Amino acid sequence: MLTPQQRQTLLKLVRDTIVQYLKDGRRPPLPEAKGVFGEVCGAFVTLHKHGELRGCIGNMVGQGPLVETIQEMAIAAATEDPRFHRVRPDEMKDIDIEISVLSPLRRIKDVNEIEVGTHGILMRRGLYQGVLLPQVATEWGWDRETFLTHTCLKAGLPTEAWKNPETVIEIFSAEVFGEKEHEK
Repeated sequence: MLTPQQRQTLLKLVRDTIVQYLKDGRRPPLPEAKGVFGEVCGAFVTLHKHGELRGCIGNMVGQGPLVETIQEMAIAAATEDPRFHRVRPDEMKDIDIEISVLSPLRRIKDVNEIEVGTHGILMRRGLYQGVLLPQVATEWGWDRETFLTHTCLKAGLPTEAWKNPETVIEIFSAEVFGEKEHEK
């Protein structure tokens, strides 16, 4: 678990990184990679504008210290999400940031192991892969089967691919926090 101060530091890192990167292509210095900031774990950065998704990119497994992963995902969410055009500097005043720090992936044998609202899903079969974060099912009010169906769609698989034994399903949990909760 991250402390409130560590959460605030990471949210500031994301905002400062995006603002500076959009301005001049440079990155601000990282906080020291010690303690939890130095741990290797996956993370997603999600951007919302007026409550609507504006960008979301993540890495299921970290490639380095958490602070480096989060900085990379911040830039990618603002500039590389193929669903959206690149964030413009003038949009940043209207963007809310959310960070999801992920637990390690765990392959499941039975879909009943999935706890809606607690677990996210990574689904793979062949070259197809899709992931949905734990908060997605909660935000949309989905039950387990609907969550699995939508993960299939995200992966580009048939809606019932989760029933196929060749489909690999892994779950993870996430510590999710955002700027909106820090404004309260």
